[in-house]
Amino acid sequence: MTRNMIGQAAKIRKIFAFIFAITLIYSGSSESSEKTKEKAPQATQYWMSVATQNQSIPGMSDEMSGIGGFMGKIMGGPGFGPHRSLLLQLNSPRPLPQEPSAVHDIPPGQKMGESLPLLIPQQEKKKEEHEKAPEERVEKPKTRMLIYWGCSETAGKGQPRVIDTEKMSPSEFGQSLTGHMPSPQYPPSPRSGMIYAEWPNKKSSIEIPKDGSLQGGQFVHGNYLPDIKFSIDQMHDFMAPVEFTSVKGELSESIRFAWKDIPTAIGYFATAIGHNEKTGETIIWSSSELPDPGFGLMNYLPSVDVRKFIKEKVVMNPDTTNCSIPKGIFKDAQGGIIQFIAYGEDMYASFPPKPKDPKAPWNLIWSVKLRLKSTGMTPLTGTQAAEPRRSREKKAAEPSSESQKSGEEQEDSKSPVKKLKGLFGF
Repeated sequence: MTRNMIGQAAKIRKIFAFIFAITLIYSGSSESSEKTKEKAPQATQYWMSVATQNQSIPGMSDEMSGIGGFMGKIMGGPGFGPHRSLLLQLNSPRPLPQEPSAVHDIPPGQKMGESLPLLIPQQEKKKEEHEKAPEERVEKPKTRMLIYWGCSETAGKGQPRVIDTEKMSPSEFGQSLTGHMPSPQYPPSPRSGMIYAEWPNKKSSIEIPKDGSLQGGQFVHGNYLPDIKFSIDQMHDFMAPVEFTSVKGELSESIRFAWKDIPTAIGYFATAIGHNEKTGETIIWSSSELPDPGFGLMNYLPSVDVRKFIKEKVVMNPDTTNCSIPKGIFKDAQGGIIQFIAYGEDMYASFPPKPKDPKAPWNLIWSVKLRLKSTGMTPLTGTQAAEPRRSREKKAAEPSSESQKSGEEQEDSKSPVKKLKGLFGF
């Protein structure tokens, strides 16, 4: 790994940290942890957050496994290849027993044992004032951002939107990045008057099998919550991974990418980001047909919001399987990354069931929400754009030592791994 690579990764993380902080302040979080104005629900709440992640390169073979772990650390993820994650969260208004215990009994097809224990996290003792560590501040980075949007071979009128942190106040910067924000979601969390439990936890953390299935009867029970019984069908099982079938076009050209249909997806959204080291500019593109950097859309979205955003032409409909990034917007960038999300259909269950008459009394005892997403990421290496076309054609016409290599060596020199190593300098 080169120092330049480490610096690039650190710079991108710093920029995103600042963007995230500002957008939370001026746009509102879609998943707030501060609920001072929200009344604690009197019913037991149980949430299942079900995700599939896949970092990949189209046409990549198993040879990528050698650097998959390394790339995973750089990208902040588990590495290349499909991975699944499951987060179980519970809030109960009942009194805390002396020896609290709760488990989620799972179907055999999930292949993770008979049950998953829900654990109440231990709260760390508050430090004295003189022992408190200084608060970490998010510094304002000096950067220019060029915002593009739309699945098109050419950039539309009024693009790019230029954002310059040196010429803007934090509020102006935050407002310039504001896009379509989803409805707020309040999953169970530690809060006053409620017991909070979760999985995975310190006592239990199991890798999700690639062939496991959530389908079947679910039973959540314990000594501080009512019995919760519900069933998961095929529509709400783990989503298929995002698989890019092709990414075509040099960075100086329009880049067209395509993906396999995800059967249970109800909508898609994509963004791409690159950085121009010479000018310090960050280039951001989103698939939205309206100006939107997409910072509020790359996470779980309520199904009602997905359908609303499809009508507003912000989210792609589930029949879409390809998209184009406008020509030349990454021509001066040192590569880039496409980030992609497929939204799944939410599932709800409750006891007693919600009455059809909205005026009828409803003494809710428990409710369940299951939410789904499948995300993918693939690099835009820019290796073909790094060498002028005439130079490549000239080299192809001239005899060289390459012609004397074995077939295996020639194939290796053209492999995506070699291109990726060239991009990141290792």
